[in-house]
Amino acid sequence: MDLADLIEPGRVVYAGRASNKEQLLRDLASRVATLLNLDAQTICNALQVREELGSTGLGDGFALPHARIEGLDRLFGMFMRLNRPVHFDSVDAKPVDLVFLLLSPATAQGEHLSALAAVSRHLRDKEFAARLRGASSVAALCSLLCDHQHS
Repeated sequence: MDLADLIEPGRVVYAGRASNKEQLLRDLASRVATLLNLDAQTICNALQVREELGSTGLGDGFALPHARIEGLDRLFGMFMRLNRPVHFDSVDAKPVDLVFLLLSPATAQGEHLSALAAVSRHLRDKEFAARLRGASSVAALCSLLCDHQHS
């Protein structure tokens, strides 16, 4: 599985804004709810419950918030590059500027874990993360994330 299996151009945010982790999760939930015709509060609650188990801030400025969502029928990914990093309770205590949101059907098990591993592998790659940070437009981000040749 690669990133292009999880994301498409309409799910890439070039210069997201948030002042803190909670606001970031609310913003992501709202964007997803609109695209999937689901309740934003349900999505946000699921993300916050997952964060209570341990931060999904994986270090080096990267976060992978994720949750299983009742009523979702397929894996769903969204990427946001923040214009200013936010504190995310990351394992290395560094702020986050690259965020990949992953939502899975409530019944997904192996597929959910495979997707988490694939996203984590790509975004923990320092060279790939540097290219994401250096992208000069949403189109450049989409090329990196949504093109099977790159991901």
